[in-house]
Amino acid sequence: MITRLHVRTLDIVAALALSAAVFLTSTSAAAQVIDRIIATVNGHVILQSDWDEALCYEALLTNRTLAQFTDDDRRAVLDRLIDQELLREQMKSADFPHATDAEVAARVADARKQYPQATSSDAWQALLAEYHLAEKDLLAHVRKQIDVMRLVDARLRPAVEIDSKSIEEYYRQQFIPKLKQAGASEVPLAEVSAKIRELLTEQKVSELLVSWLQTLRSEGQVHIPGVTPSANDPGVRSQ
Repeated sequence: MITRLHVRTLDIVAALALSAAVFLTSTSAAAQVIDRIIATVNGHVILQSDWDEALCYEALLTNRTLAQFTDDDRRAVLDRLIDQELLREQMKSADFPHATDAEVAARVADARKQYPQATSSDAWQALLAEYHLAEKDLLAHVRKQIDVMRLVDARLRPAVEIDSKSIEEYYRQQFIPKLKQAGASEVPLAEVSAKIRELLTEQKVSELLVSWLQTLRSEGQVHIPGVTPSANDPGVRSQ
């Protein structure tokens, strides 16, 4: 026999079940709004929250507010997220030293010097809060950047060769004219040869990186819902 107590218990259970269902439905709906899919890269999902966090991180680095970001700026940040994911996949088979906790902490400590208003720990945390960033998120972004640059160096730098002729041409055509324009005295080629070599190497690595990323996009599956592919993004497909 079902007593009033049993009926009351069943009513409570039913009410809790209904409340849970409503909560899950509303939570799911909210998640779809907050974390809607912005792009997929070879099956990996990039969410709105990933994009928002990347924007906050870049705003911090460039000492800007989010309101100062144009549509082109926002799209550029998304493109960098896509590039990072393409390169992250390449890390799985690459042999290079990943960033250590100490290296990441040192890089963040150097970055903090750019913000004289955040010398104390509390002030630094307050600054991060202004940009909606937790310190663990900041550390994760810095670690990723270090690893990406080391991957690029390991993959592309060995292929770069800068000969003496290229160094001399840069010295005559660019270095000396810039010195004269600044009103500075000429510096012998021997004293700046190493610096010019490194500069030209960095430029060549950057060119090779652009080409590599274009290849990764063209060979991969990059989808950005609602975006029409362009000639500059051969691997991007709209949905």
